[in-house]
This record gives sequence, structure tokens and C-alpha cells, in this order.
Amino acid sequence: MTAPDGPGAVFRPTHVVPPDGLPAWEAPDTTRPTTALDAFLPVRLLSRSGEWGEVLCANGWSAWVDGRLLVAVPQPPPTGGRPVAPAEDPGPLLSAAAEALDRYRRAVRDLAVDPADTGAFREAVRGLRAGIVIDGGSAWLYDAAAERWTYADGSRLAPYAVDSGPGTPPAPQPQDPRPRDAGPAPGAGAAQAPHEPTRVVDPPPPEPGGR
Repeated sequence: MTAPDGPGAVFRPTHVVPPDGLPAWEAPDTTRPTTALDAFLPVRLLSRSGEWGEVLCANGWSAWVDGRLLVAVPQPPPTGGRPVAPAEDPGPLLSAAAEALDRYRRAVRDLAVDPADTGAFREAVRGLRAGIVIDGGSAWLYDAAAERWTYADGSRLAPYAVDSGPGTPPAPQPQDPRPRDAGPAPGAGAAQAPHEPTRVVDPPPPEPGGR
């Protein structure tokens, strides 16, 4: 198989193989193994069929693998050449995260007092969405209003990733094309992802004279 973009096209990987490498098959069929993929090999995901993923290598060779194990390569946001918006103050999102955590803590405490009152617990946390990860001077904060993750380095706040939002229905899963007597797909029976994965975007570079 050749690259879908045609001869001479630049190979743009979408994923890399995990550190332990990946077994590969000629088709989405466990009875047809082929050469395993090396660790950290850049590949391009062409299609999915259930938990199977068809990948293309830089040399034009393609194979089927357990698509769940591929490591996604962050892609730049489709800015269309527009300038990056000024960085925001992380203070409001930090305050919102603290308030959401306090609200959830109170609801959990009330449920511990009366474990049977699950209805009151669900009502107390209805619509509550928050997220925060702090690692030294870096912080990742979830902006529920904009349905996006942001990155803060103490003074600057910039978009980091966007998701499809809680109301977006999951993408339909293609049917497994394997014959009925073929072996099971990799990890058959595992739960499917409930929504499209978060798309990671790069924070803007530090301003001149900044960190």
C-alpha cells in the first residue's frame, strides 16, 4: 500500500508505537500475523474497525494492530494563520475549581452521613464539571464553560486542549470485517471510548523576557 496523499507527499504520523513495540497482522484477523512494529515507530492511522487499527509506515508498508495501544501524536490547532489570543489570568479558573471541589466535598460528606440518600447526592453534583492537575509551577485547568483544558505557568493561561463536550454523541463504531470463524479482535469485549478523544494543542511560546 502507498501513502494516501500520493507519491512525494510528506509522511505525517498521527501516532507512535508504544515502548514495548506492537504485534501486527496482515488483516484484522489474529490468524494472519506479520512482522511486529518496533518501539516508538511513527505510524499513520488509516482506519479503525472496532479495536483494530490499520496503520501506515513511512516506507509505505501497512498492517493491522491493536489500535487502543497506539500513542497519539499531538497535532497543532487549526488556527488558519490567525494570531494567538492574549494569555489570560489563571485566577478565575483556579477559584472556580476550588468552588467545584468544595461543592463536591460537601455532597460526599452528606452522602457519608446518609448513604441511602443517593438522590440528594446526584442532585447536589448535577452539572458539576471540574479538572485540575498541578505539577510544580505548571498547572492544567479545565474551563467547563469553553469545554477546553488550559495550561498555566503561574502568570499566563493559554488553551491546551479541547474536547467534544458532554453532549456530543459517540462516533459510530465500524463493524468488524473478519469472517465469523476468525479469532477474536485484540482485547475483544473491552469497553469502547465514550466520546471522541481530547485534541491536544501546543501552548504559545513564552513572551520575550518571560520564563
